[in-house]
Amino acid sequence: MKILFDTNVVLDVLLNRAPHAEVAIALFSAVEKQIIQGFLCATTLTTVDYLATKVIGKVEAKIAVRGLLALFSIADVNQKVLEAATFSDFADFEDAVLYQAGCYAAVDGVVTLNGKDFKTAERPIYSPEELWNIIHSG
Repeated sequence: MKILFDTNVVLDVLLNRAPHAEVAIALFSAVEKQIIQGFLCATTLTTVDYLATKVIGKVEAKIAVRGLLALFSIADVNQKVLEAATFSDFADFEDAVLYQAGCYAAVDGVVTLNGKDFKTAERPIYSPEELWNIIHSG
């Protein structure tokens, strides 16, 4: 199962944000154990670096980004993805870009804390808890 991780799930892990960190960490572990194949949108890495630098410092942020690159496949952001995002009916352009990058990477679904932001998505959208339950029921 190929799953695109929304930026908010990644930040839950890196910044240990309660109450969501525990299940997000478990999902990262599922990627590490190759139970699922994890993808990140290329823009997630720039956002993570920017926000993590503010919270944990530049050196630790770069280490975090390198760790993400080692663990996840990257869904590219290119002209086709950006054009598709502009034609989507997503309310938020950033979410549209992330979703379209996942579509072009042929992911099976997206895991996010903000499912309402993806209400027009055609691929499955999971909360971290929903995805965790699917992984453990299969």
